[in-house]
Amino acid sequence: MYVVLMAGGVGMRFWPRSRRTIPKHLLNLAGKKSMLRMTFERVQTLTDPDKILIITNKLQKKEIEKQLPEIPNHNIILEPQGRNTAPCIGLASIIIRSRAKKNEMMVVLPSDHLISRKREFCDTIRKATLFAQENEYLLTIGIQPTFPETGFGYIQAGKKLHDKKVKDVFEVKTFAEKPNFETAERFVRSGDFLWNSGMFIWSVDFILNEIEEYIPELSEQLCRVEQHIGSAKFKVVLDDAYSLIKPISIDYGLLELSQRVAVIKAKFDWNDLGSWEAVYNISKKDKHGNVVDTKENILINARNNYLYSNKKLIAALDVENLVIVEMDDVLLICKKDMSQNVKSIVEQLSRKGMQKFL
Repeated sequence: MYVVLMAGGVGMRFWPRSRRTIPKHLLNLAGKKSMLRMTFERVQTLTDPDKILIITNKLQKKEIEKQLPEIPNHNIILEPQGRNTAPCIGLASIIIRSRAKKNEMMVVLPSDHLISRKREFCDTIRKATLFAQENEYLLTIGIQPTFPETGFGYIQAGKKLHDKKVKDVFEVKTFAEKPNFETAERFVRSGDFLWNSGMFIWSVDFILNEIEEYIPELSEQLCRVEQHIGSAKFKVVLDDAYSLIKPISIDYGLLELSQRVAVIKAKFDWNDLGSWEAVYNISKKDKHGNVVDTKENILINARNNYLYSNKKLIAALDVENLVIVEMDDVLLICKKDMSQNVKSIVEQLSRKGMQKFL
């Protein structure tokens, strides 16, 4: 089994802590270790480090090497530019196929999710791998929703697939994008919908065959790149291929079209930590509901705030439900329940050419 950790994102919702060189997955948002480090430690029991690939970019390579010294250098794969998840997964697939036996299994995971109950997580992955190995399916992991979350995508489970060894696997009836609150409530009440975790399991040969059928233009470029793996021309060909590849997600480009998609219900707790509010929700709070991630602070009549400073004392008076994040060059202040929209600040900074703040 190979495990692929997608670790090239920029984490716009966690600006200003999240920057291009050290984005969300390289930050310690949920403890003393980074999200990437915690993800790596979860999958260590599933396979050897020489079968764990990190898909990232040159800006983040140095920090990843620092955080994951166990990973061989040739397993840190650099995309020339971000092209969403389908090209990322396709690139990982051809590299694995060049190294592995026929019908090698492949687990694809985001590197920035918070998962507790490690044993249950590994058990789910093993069961999913066993099912996908014996059945030609693209398998995704669904999380039983506990509340009507509008920030997640959803999967509607269809009929149960009977397998003697693995239970709780269902055909996927439909994928749903992030819903409004009323729709999310309906999804949860129905009992048919699961949160889409963005975690996938399949055989390398099958995913490449499906890409060939449903995203032929991507498959054409991947085949061209695959011919040069291990050669001096690899980087040049890869750069050229990525200049021609259109950005597309694996969900939209393939999973929503394929007739062979299944979902396994997870038995572990999961959170994709999609905003500062999400970090607030899982963090330890003082008696007034404040999360204070700074050594020195004075809080007077301050309630239910998330406060972070890397150096300075924070003083807060008569404020509530705010996110305040202070860095050397930036101060962010926003309402906690609007923190998912922080990415709009990043987008505006990019449009204005203010790269030094990104």
